[in-house]
Amino acid sequence: MFRRSKVTDGTATGQVGIKKKSRVPGVMITQFIETLPEGKSHPDFTRKPIALTIQEGKFAFFKAIVIGDPQPTVTWSRNNGDVSDTSRYQPKYDATSNEHTFEMPNVMPDQADTYKCFAINEFGQAVVTVVLNVIEVGYKKNKPQQQAAEATNGNFKTVLKRRSKILPKSEQPERKEGEIDPKFWELLLSAEKKDYERICREFGVTDFRWMLKKLNEMKKEREEEQAEFVKNLSNLKPIQVNADGTASFEIDMDLIDPSSSIFLYKDGVMVPYTKELGDKMKHNLKQVGKKYTFSLRDLMPDDAGLYQLDVEDVNMFSTEFKIPMVDFLVKIQEVKAIEREDAVFECVLSNPFSKILWFGKNLPLEQGDKYDIQVSEDKLIHRLVVKDCMIVDKGIYSACAGIKSCNAWLVVEADKDAQKGKKSARKTTRAGGSGVDLQKIAQEQQVKLEKKREEVKEQIKAAAAAPPPEAPPAAKPEPQKPQEPEPSHSAEEAAGGETLDPPLAEVEEPGITCGLSDIYAKRGEPAELVVKMSMDCDGAWFKDGEPLDSDAGITITKDGNSHKLTIHSCRDDDTGVYRFESGNLSTQGKVTVGDVPEFDPDDLHKFSKPVIIRVGQNATFKMPFPPQEGLVVSWFKDGTEVKDGGGVKIVKEPNHSRLLFRDCLRTDGGEIKIQLKNPFGSVEATSRLIVLDRPGPPEGPVEILETTSSVIEIKWNPPKDDGGSAVTNYIIERQQARQGLWTKLGDVSAEKTSFRDRNVTHGKKYDYRIYAENPEGLSDSLETADSIMAGIMILAGPPGAPTVVSASKTCINLTWTPPEDDKGVPIIGYQLEKRKKDTNQWVALNAINEPIEDIKYAVKDVTEGAEYEFRVSAINESGPGDPSPPSAMVCAKNPNMRPCFKDPEDFIVVRAGNSARVKVCYEGEPPPEITWLKDDEPLSPWINVINTEGMSQLVIPSSKRSDSAIYTIKAKNSVGEASFDIEVRVTDEPKIPGPVALEQTVHGRVLVSWLPSPDEELDDRLYYVVSQCDSNTRMWKTVADRLFANSYTANNIHAGIEYHFRIYAKNDMGLSDPSLSPTWGINSNRVPISSNGVGSEVRFERPPSILVPLKVHTPPKGYQLLMTCAVRGCPAPTVSWYLNDVCINSDNNYYITNSFGVCSMYILRVRAIDSGDYKVVAVNPLGKAECSTKLNVKD
Repeated sequence: MFRRSKVTDGTATGQVGIKKKSRVPGVMITQFIETLPEGKSHPDFTRKPIALTIQEGKFAFFKAIVIGDPQPTVTWSRNNGDVSDTSRYQPKYDATSNEHTFEMPNVMPDQADTYKCFAINEFGQAVVTVVLNVIEVGYKKNKPQQQAAEATNGNFKTVLKRRSKILPKSEQPERKEGEIDPKFWELLLSAEKKDYERICREFGVTDFRWMLKKLNEMKKEREEEQAEFVKNLSNLKPIQVNADGTASFEIDMDLIDPSSSIFLYKDGVMVPYTKELGDKMKHNLKQVGKKYTFSLRDLMPDDAGLYQLDVEDVNMFSTEFKIPMVDFLVKIQEVKAIEREDAVFECVLSNPFSKILWFGKNLPLEQGDKYDIQVSEDKLIHRLVVKDCMIVDKGIYSACAGIKSCNAWLVVEADKDAQKGKKSARKTTRAGGSGVDLQKIAQEQQVKLEKKREEVKEQIKAAAAAPPPEAPPAAKPEPQKPQEPEPSHSAEEAAGGETLDPPLAEVEEPGITCGLSDIYAKRGEPAELVVKMSMDCDGAWFKDGEPLDSDAGITITKDGNSHKLTIHSCRDDDTGVYRFESGNLSTQGKVTVGDVPEFDPDDLHKFSKPVIIRVGQNATFKMPFPPQEGLVVSWFKDGTEVKDGGGVKIVKEPNHSRLLFRDCLRTDGGEIKIQLKNPFGSVEATSRLIVLDRPGPPEGPVEILETTSSVIEIKWNPPKDDGGSAVTNYIIERQQARQGLWTKLGDVSAEKTSFRDRNVTHGKKYDYRIYAENPEGLSDSLETADSIMAGIMILAGPPGAPTVVSASKTCINLTWTPPEDDKGVPIIGYQLEKRKKDTNQWVALNAINEPIEDIKYAVKDVTEGAEYEFRVSAINESGPGDPSPPSAMVCAKNPNMRPCFKDPEDFIVVRAGNSARVKVCYEGEPPPEITWLKDDEPLSPWINVINTEGMSQLVIPSSKRSDSAIYTIKAKNSVGEASFDIEVRVTDEPKIPGPVALEQTVHGRVLVSWLPSPDEELDDRLYYVVSQCDSNTRMWKTVADRLFANSYTANNIHAGIEYHFRIYAKNDMGLSDPSLSPTWGINSNRVPISSNGVGSEVRFERPPSILVPLKVHTPPKGYQLLMTCAVRGCPAPTVSWYLNDVCINSDNNYYITNSFGVCSMYILRVRAIDSGDYKVVAVNPLGKAECSTKLNVKD
C-alpha cells in the first residue's frame, strides 16, 4: 500500500497532488502519490504540441508524444467550447510512432482558442496548453481586437492563460490614489538606466531609492522566469520610426526550445501576426537567426501604446510607442548643389518638437563633422545642413516627426570650374532652403498655439468656477482635519507669545504630544495603544469607526495626560484601524494581528538532515511553509546570506522555497540556514551540506628516517583535507631514479604515516610517492623532492682517455674505453667535457641525467679553427665518478683534400632569351680556386660567375644561340686540381618546315618530301616527325620519328582513300607547327568539268535582310529590358541602333551586342526617358535593311 496524504486542489480524494517539473518547458505535471513504485512513472510529454497560426480553411493539427508507465490515456479539450463534434475534431493515435494527433480539417475562425492536452494514469497527470490562431480571409484590423475584447468581458483566463500583465483599458480597475500604474514597472524592466529618471518623471515617482530597491527585486523574479525559456537576452532596442514610414523594435533572443510560442501585445491586447502573410498585414514579426524584429506598417495615431513581446507566459521586452500630434507646415524641398558646396534642408512643424529624425538614403543621420542639425528656439523650425557635398552624397533625404515624414532629393553636380586632376576648393555658399520666410510662418504658428493655450486656460478657469454652489456639502472631510496637526505645530502655537495679543484660550487649548502608529501584534499576546495629550482632558476610542468601551478583552484606562487601550490577548477580530478623539483632535493607527512564521515539524525534521553529495553534483534544499503576505525568505551559508546568481539559484514560491547549488565544490560545504521573516518576527531552520571528494595529497615534505644498504624508511603527514570522509589508508609507489616505471610497494593503514622499503639495492637511488585514499578515491600524490640512495655513495673509476677518430670544422668524433674498476655497480652511461685551449674551464657536453650510453660521441659544438681537449666520467646510480685523463689537443678544421665535384650535370638546354644558370657543387681543402672556360677560351664579359662556399654558378643573363658551347670548370688548390665539362645548348622552338610535295614512285608507295626548316643549319640536334591521316580512320598517327633527312617514303597507300601528311620539326625545346601536305587519293587526279564548255562562278554575296524583326515592349519602370532581332547578309552588314532617330551605339546606358547576326540591346533598368521609337539599320556594300518598334515604359 502507498502512504496517502491530505487532499489538495486538482487531485482526487486520497491523492497528494505533488507538482513535478518536466524537461519540456510549459508542461505541468501532478503526481498523485508521494513515492512511485519501482519501474512505474507518472505521465510526461517528450514532444508537446506547438502553437499554430493558420489561414481559414486549411488543415490544422496538433501532435504530441507521451510517456509513462502504465501507458497514459490522452484526451483533448478547449477552453471556450467542446470538441465532441467528430466532423470538426478528430483525435488519433499512431502506435508505430507513439504519436497522438488532434486534427481539425477545414479549420474555421470560431475554432481559434487555447487547447489542452491531458495525459493521465493512476500515478499522475501531465497537462500542456497550446494556442490556435486562425487568420480570416479578408482580414480586418479591428476584428481580432474586438474578439479579444469580447473574450475579456467573459472569463479571459479560460480563453488564454498566457496574456500580458498590462490589462486593456476596458479591464483596468480604478487605481487608488497613490497607486502606481503597472505600466511603469514594465517599462522600467526593459529600459536602460539612463532612461529611469525620464520614466519616473512621466509617472510622477519621486522616491528613487524605493523605486530602485523594488525594481531590483522584480528584475530577479523576471530573470528567473525568463531563464526557463531563454538562454540569453540582449540588444533590446526600443520602438522607433524608420525612414520607410514603418516603426519597429528589435531583440536578440536565444530560445532554449525553438518551438516555444511567441506572443505580441499592445496595451494588453494580443496582436495577431503570421509569418506566412507578414508582408501583407499591419503587424509583422520577422526572425533572422537569434534576432527578432517586430514592425508596424501604415502608422496611425491609434498605433500608440505599450507593446510587449512574451515567450509562452513570460514577458521578455516592453516598449512604449508615443506618437506626438505634429505635422509639417513647410516640407523639405529638393536641393541642387555644386560639388564642395553646403546643402540645406528646412521644414516647419505645427507644434514644438525638440528633436526630429533625419535620414539620408535610409540611414539615420547624427550631428557631426558631415551633418549639422539645427533647431530654432521655439522648436518649430528644423534644419539639416549637409556639409561639403560630394557626388556620393546625392540621394533621397527625409525628415520624420512622430509618424509624419517628408522627403526630397539632393542633387550634387560636378564643379565645372575645377581643374582636371585637382580637387576643387571648398565653397562658402549654401544651396537649398525652403524658398519661403520660415521665421514668419513659425511666428504665425506660435501665435496660434498661444491663442489655443489661452483658450484652454479659460476653459479650465470656467470649469473651476462653476461648482461653488455645491461647496457646502464638502463639510464631510472636516473630521479629517484633526489628523493634519502635528505635535510640532501645537507646540509652536502654545509658545506663540510673539503674536499680537494672543487670546488666553489658545494657550490652554489641548494638543496631542504622542499619537498612534501602526503596530503588529502577535496572536494570543497583549498589545497596548497609548496617546499622550498636552494637558489633562477626556477622549474616546474607536475601532473601524465604532466606539469602544472596556470589556472582557479590552481595557481602557486614563492616567493624567496619558490615555491607554490594552488588548489582553490579541485575536484575528482585533485587527483594524483604532482611532482616539479628544475634542477636535484625533489620531489613529492600524493594528494587525498575526503570527510569527512557523515550519511544519515533519518538514523541519526532514530539512535538518544533512545533504550529502559528491563533487560536481547538484545540491538542493527545499523547505515548505504556509503562504503568508509580507513574508521575506532568506537563505544563509555559514552565516552569510546567499544571493541568486552564478552557481546558486534560489526559487521562491508562495508555499515553499528552494536553494540549488550547481556543480558543487568542497568549498560549498557548510551550514545551510533558511529564515522566514514577517512583521511579527522570524524563524529559522538549519541543515548542513556535505560535499564528498577524494582527499587532498598527504602533507610533505617526506622525511627520511633511515637509509642503509638494505632498508629505506620514509615518513609523511596526513592530508589537510580528508575530502569529507576519513582517510582509510595510504598507498606507496617507487621508481628507480631516472627510470619512468613506477611500481606499487604496498599500502598502510590511515593511523600509520611511515613506510619501510626493504627491497633496495646498495648504491642505487629511488624516488617515492604517497597517495591518500578514502571511499571517494585516491588523492594527488606527494613525491620526494630528491632521490634517496640506499646506503653510501659508490662511484666508478676513471675511463680511458678519449681518442680522436676524425675532425672537421663542424664535428670532432671521439671514442674511449670503459673504466677498469666499476666498484661492483653497473655503469649507466658517461658524461663528456671539453676545454678550449688557453682556458681553465671544463664545459659539460651532456647533463648527468642524460648520460651518453655508448663509448663514442660526435662533438658538434665546436668553433672552426679552435683547439680543444676532452675528458670523460663514468656514471652509475651514485652519480659521476672521477674523470679520465684528457685527450690530445685537436683542432676543429677540415683535413686537406683534392678538389672534386659533387654530381654535376653535363648537358643543359636553355630557351633563347632566357637566362642560363649552371650550378656546380664542389669539395676541397683548402678551398680551391675556381676558373670557367668556354670552348677552352676565357668567358665573354657579359657572362657572370658567382662563387660561394662549396658552389660556383655561371650566369648568362639573356642567352643567344651563339652562347651554345662546352663550358669547363676548373678547381685547383695545394693538394691538386679537377675539371669538368658541361655542354650548354641555347635554342628555341623550331620553325615550321617548308612546303611538302607528294610523288608516287611505285604502286602503293608515295614519296613525301619537304624543304628543310630554317633552323636546321643552326641546330644540329633538330630532326623531323611525320604524321599521317587517311579518310577511313580519320585519326592522325605518327609514322616516322627522328628523321634527319628531308624525305620519307609512305608505304601501304591504297587507291580510293584520301591521305594527308603533316611534317614537324623537333629539337630539345619541342615541336614546331606542322607543314601540311596536299591531299593524296581519289580527288587528286580529278579533272574540272565545265558547263557547256563555259566555266561558271558561284557568288555568295547578298544585300542585308531582316530575318526576325523587333517586337513591341511595355515594361514597368525600373525593370530589365532585352530587345533582339536577326539580320543576315554577305559580307556581314554593319548594324546600328537608333532611339528617336538618334544613334545609341556609343551610349553607356545600353549594352548592344551582335553575335552571328543575332542583334541584342539590353537595358539594366528602364527609365521614363527610355520610351520612344527604336530602329535597327543593317548596311553592307550591296544594300541596306531596317526594322523598328516602340517602347512604352509604365509607371
